[in-house]
Amino acid sequence: MTAIPFVKDIDFAYGAVDRLSPLIRRVIARNPGPFTYTGSGTYIIGQDHGPLAVIDPGPDLTEHVDALMAAIGSATVSHILITHTHRDHCGAAAAFAERTGARTFGGGPHPRQRGNTGAPALEEGGDLGFSPDEVLADGATVECDGWSMRAVATPGHLPNHLCFALTSEGALFTGDHVMGWSTTVVAPPEGDMGDYLTSLDRLLARDDEIYYPTHGAPIRNPKAFVRAIRAHRRIRDGQILDQLKRGHTRITDIVPAMYAEIDPRLHPAAALNVLAHLIRLVRIGEVTCDGEPSAEATFEVA
Repeated sequence: MTAIPFVKDIDFAYGAVDRLSPLIRRVIARNPGPFTYTGSGTYIIGQDHGPLAVIDPGPDLTEHVDALMAAIGSATVSHILITHTHRDHCGAAAAFAERTGARTFGGGPHPRQRGNTGAPALEEGGDLGFSPDEVLADGATVECDGWSMRAVATPGHLPNHLCFALTSEGALFTGDHVMGWSTTVVAPPEGDMGDYLTSLDRLLARDDEIYYPTHGAPIRNPKAFVRAIRAHRRIRDGQILDQLKRGHTRITDIVPAMYAEIDPRLHPAAALNVLAHLIRLVRIGEVTCDGEPSAEATFEVA
């Protein structure tokens, strides 16, 4: 397996404001877990006196919203930017917007599930009640005095996933598309592995100097990191094909063999990743399936 240069260490205190650069501050919510690592990091962009942009206001926790309000002080928040519509990213958007008067911007409402794959749900689900005040297309720019942010469409984890580029600092806020502490869960039916790999290629064509994911520490050598993630996904394809050749034709047989080294609590997420890989492999003709690809289906090498 390709060694991904994970960034596991992060120095923070819940509710405290961390200064990461001249224009970037961060407050981490107290929602740690197997899918959120130490918790959701909310980024505050702009000079201390404002106007400010806030990226991913995080889960619907009063203490986190209170910490954000304390961090911004008397400054004006002009934009609330949402990378995607999982609750650990946008659950607090409505409460924060009400308290600041700011409008919300994102890639659209949460996608409605397309059929039933039989896959288990993630710990952090979609926020079906959230819809941004303004939908941002790929390349759309939002700006105020002192900063400018550009939306970069990165579907895969969700079809409405956006990254946000702060060009003046060479920074890209990557949401859940690229995280330093772990690979990203791509969970059908909302997640799509083909889209995810294409979005990784898109990042490789950019010249960002640093990534700021919503969960975990900054990634300071982003292109090498993305190359390692992409290689890891290709190796997973090969491992799945090998498992099929060994007669492990169902996901319930593949996951224990491939993921024996990880926390069993993450096996449901691993099953989703395997399903996402298999859907793509069926789509490109390398694998066949007895019907529609699902968690209960039987797969074979084509």
